[in-house]
Amino acid sequence: MDLQPTLEGELVTIRPTAPEDWDALFAVASDPLIWEIHPAHDRWQEPVFGRYFEDALESGGGLTILDKASEKIIGASRYAFPDAARDEIEIGWTFIARDYWGGTYNREIKRLMLDHIHRFVGGAVFVVGKDNIRSRKAMEKIGGVLQEGRIERGDGTLLPDHVYYVIPRRKDSGA
Repeated sequence: MDLQPTLEGELVTIRPTAPEDWDALFAVASDPLIWEIHPAHDRWQEPVFGRYFEDALESGGGLTILDKASEKIIGASRYAFPDAARDEIEIGWTFIARDYWGGTYNREIKRLMLDHIHRFVGGAVFVVGKDNIRSRKAMEKIGGVLQEGRIERGDGTLLPDHVYYVIPRRKDSGA
C-alpha cells in the first residue's frame, strides 16, 4: 500500500511531501483563521507548524496538495496508522488555503485519497476535534459516518476531545 502516491484530479495534484515544500506550506498554514476552531489552534505559529511538518516527513504518509491550474501549493494531508485488524487507515492532518474553502476542492481531495486507499482497505478513518464544527460538517457532506463509542485511533492513542468518522469502501467502487 503506497502511503505517498501522486494523485491527479481535475482541480488538484496530490504528491508526497518533500523538505523543499516548507516555505510554501508554511505560507499557507501561517493564516490563523485556518486553525481558529481546530484543536491545534496555534498551528499557524512557526515552531508549532514546524513540528507538524517534521511529523509529516517522518510519517511516510505526508502529502502536499497543489492547485493543478497554477501548480501552487495550497495545503497538505496525510495517510497514517494502517490498521489491518480494523481493515482501515486514517486520513487527516488536512488543511487548505482559505481561498479554496467551500467544498469543491476538499471534496476532490478526499475523493482522490479515498479512491486510492479503498483499493487496499475497507474503510478510511477521520479523527476530528469534537468542537470543530466546520470539519465535522465537511465530513458529513462527503459521507463520513460518526462512530459512536470509538475512543482510540489506529496506533492506540486516546484522543478524548475528538470524534471519529469512517467512510467505508463503496460497494460500486470495484475495489
